[in-house]
This record gives sequence, structure tokens and C-alpha cells, in this order.
Amino acid sequence: MDEQRQGKPPAAMISTATVQLLLDYTGRGPTKAKTMINDDMVTVLLADTLTKGERKLVEIGRPDRVIGLRHDFQLAMRDDLVAIVERQLERKVIAFMSQNHIDPDLAVEVFVLEPSAAA
Repeated sequence: MDEQRQGKPPAAMISTATVQLLLDYTGRGPTKAKTMINDDMVTVLLADTLTKGERKLVEIGRPDRVIGLRHDFQLAMRDDLVAIVERQLERKVIAFMSQNHIDPDLAVEVFVLEPSAAA
């Protein structure tokens, strides 16, 4: 991948690709993303994720609908999100977990990697 050859760290690549994927699926990507890679775990923290429509649902007292919708998006995006991490780290993802929070507007994507041969 061109960006890897230019020296962009894998964590930055994962953040950028995750934001782009959310934009593709929901029409709006998060405004902040941070990826942390620790041993056999990758955590992507996203902020300012909600679309205008989702914000309106929260405003009228339906945050439960937003959480349900976000869960459905995460199920739909699962394979694409896992592929991003596996491609960047060249390691297999053995578990994926995702959660959203309304106030503050945060989301987290957690990937557990297959233990490395060096472990």
C-alpha cells in the first residue's frame, strides 16, 4: 500500500480507513479517531460519530433507536473493519467487539488478534 511505503504508521492507517468506512456506510464519518495497538489488541476510539438524523432522534428522546441502528451498521461493517486491521497489521483478527455511547458521542471498535508467533 502506498501510504505504508511513505511511512504512515499502521495505527494512523487504521484510523483513517475506519473513518472512511463509516463515512461510506452512514454518509458521515467521525471527526476524531485514535487507534491504539497493544500486543494482541487493537482499539479504535471514535468521537463525534452521529449523523444529523441520529442527533435528531436523540433530541426527541429516542437514543435507544440510535444505539440499535448503530449496532446494525456495526454488523454490516464487521467484515470490512476486520479486513482493515488484518491488512494493516498482517495478523488475523479472532474477535471483534463494538460499542456506542450517546452523551458524549463516542464509539469504540475493539479487535483481538491471534497471538503472534513470537508470543
